[in-house]
Amino acid sequence: MNKACGTWLIALARKAISEVFAESLHETTVEAGDAECLQQQGATFVTLTIEGRLRGCIGSLTARRSLREDVQANAVAAAFHDPRFAPLTSEEWTDTSVEVSVLGEARAIHGETEEQLRRALVPFQDGLILRYKQHQATFLPQVWQQLPQAALFLQHLKLKAGLPADFWSEDMQMSVYTVEKFSDHD
Repeated sequence: MNKACGTWLIALARKAISEVFAESLHETTVEAGDAECLQQQGATFVTLTIEGRLRGCIGSLTARRSLREDVQANAVAAAFHDPRFAPLTSEEWTDTSVEVSVLGEARAIHGETEEQLRRALVPFQDGLILRYKQHQATFLPQVWQQLPQAALFLQHLKLKAGLPADFWSEDMQMSVYTVEKFSDHD
């Protein structure tokens, strides 16, 4: 994916949120209408931050719609429907940074023990999806910046999934993926 497509994705995310406010605070002049890269199916996460603090993050783990549709839907969901936060206000919006992560294809990884699984992870590169019965959670590769040790990364992911930090079962399904990320604050 090229930098121009990343710029369009950021512009689409900003426009989708601005339209909810019925404002054009961050309206962009980027014309993304017929950009071929936006038509391909893709899975994205949209992350909103204010002064470096998380303000919302919602995304898709599998590609089931165009990148255009996915980033627009996830931008609105991150701003107004992330259950961890109250809906974004128009006052906050002016100070909000937007990051779009385009997910690569997930691939299963295995470990008979947690230690084997931790050794299989590539810090700062791998995003991780954990699934166990009704529990599911993911961390984007960017989370390694806050949790740079594989043991902590995995413990916090289990907590996010609603499992104890020391939980282990051979029935857990783990997948890794990489992302291409684009940000309006780089």
